[in-house]
Amino acid sequence: MTAALLAMHYQNDVLHADGKVRVGVAADDPARPRLIASAGRLIAGARAAGVPVIFVRIAFAPGYVDCLDNCTLFRRVAQSGAVQEGSWGAEFYDELAPLPGEAVVTHKRNNPFWASGLEQAVRATGADRLYVAGIATNHVVEHGARHASDLGYDVAVVADACNTAQPHLHAASLENLSMLAQVIGVEDALAQMGP
Repeated sequence: MTAALLAMHYQNDVLHADGKVRVGVAADDPARPRLIASAGRLIAGARAAGVPVIFVRIAFAPGYVDCLDNCTLFRRVAQSGAVQEGSWGAEFYDELAPLPGEAVVTHKRNNPFWASGLEQAVRATGADRLYVAGIATNHVVEHGARHASDLGYDVAVVADACNTAQPHLHAASLENLSMLAQVIGVEDALAQMGP
């Protein structure tokens, strides 16, 4: 089985304590360092095992001309001034950023596969198993895992490299996803990926 890792929304506005988005990690959440460490181990381990890492980000043009205002989430993003192209907030968190040559995909909808080139990037790896991790569990991770499952991929959600600002939503999302994907921890994911 050939694998790839989708590392989603590890961006300053989403993950950094000074970021503007709070759907993934609350500003004062003591779980932040654990999440960063887990995601860092996952990304480093995938690289060491030769598993391609595809970095998925959300970003909008200045003025949000390409941001739909049909849902509360996107209206709040625009109101907060978050994840605008060219801003610090839209950049990847330093410790979890792609290396030169690694795939980066930008999306503008809830589903990271929608009109983003993500499906093509995954196909280019030849993977049939996708490890999915990111922020927030109940938004981009769940949308991405569901879509990947519908595309026929064998999906594993790496639970401790995901988070939401509200723990009960993280748990509920993982419970829902357990019907579509294997829900595992970083250490198990790395063991599956091999040396």
